Amino acid sequence: MWTLYHHPSSPGSRKVRLALSELNIPCDVELESYWLRRPEFTRLNVASEVPVLMVDEQQLVVGDQAICEFLDEVKPDLTLLGPSLEQRSETRRLLQWFDHKFAREVTDNIIGEKLMKRLERTGTPVIDAIRAGMANIHYHLDYIGWLTERRSWLAGDSFSLADCAAAAHISLIDYLGDVPWAEHEDARTWYMKVKSRPSFRPLLSETMAGVTPAGHYANLDF
Repeated sequence: MWTLYHHPSSPGSRKVRLALSELNIPCDVELESYWLRRPEFTRLNVASEVPVLMVDEQQLVVGDQAICEFLDEVKPDLTLLGPSLEQRSETRRLLQWFDHKFAREVTDNIIGEKLMKRLERTGTPVIDAIRAGMANIHYHLDYIGWLTERRSWLAGDSFSLADCAAAAHISLIDYLGDVPWAEHEDARTWYMKVKSRPSFRPLLSETMAGVTPAGHYANLDF
């Protein structure tokens, strides 16, 4: 059986776990505190970053983007990129949006400061960075609302990797209780749909050592 080295603080790990479950691919998951640079793990990935998928002793797939592309080739009949050329293009555009733009403007500022510094014990959170992330999240949630007013899911009529990526980042911020849901009803409705999928349940049941999730985090109706 395949093995995924992951950590719940990693949006890429969350995205890959959602994809594996959506594609019905059985996989063992191994918790990896990657910032500790465990020698056994750095031999698998010299960058000491998660996720890393071990297919067998001879084959490793490193990084969330590479893993998702690999999964699309393994399961072309169940592709999470989308059934049409148009949706596949849109899915890739939104993957860039959430894994780069959202990550830079929101996740790095909120999760990087409030969660990762705590887990890694690397210093005091920078308040200005957290404020920037909290300000930036509003227009991203507005954009999710705009997309879902026009489509069934973010990239089109079918659930895709774009939804996995967006939910991976947002679920981390929601773990801390920092998503302003009351001001973004359309984004909240979309996220409730994602949370209701069976693939999402393992993420909602996990906690991180020393960090208690927000009271509503695991609730499907919140």
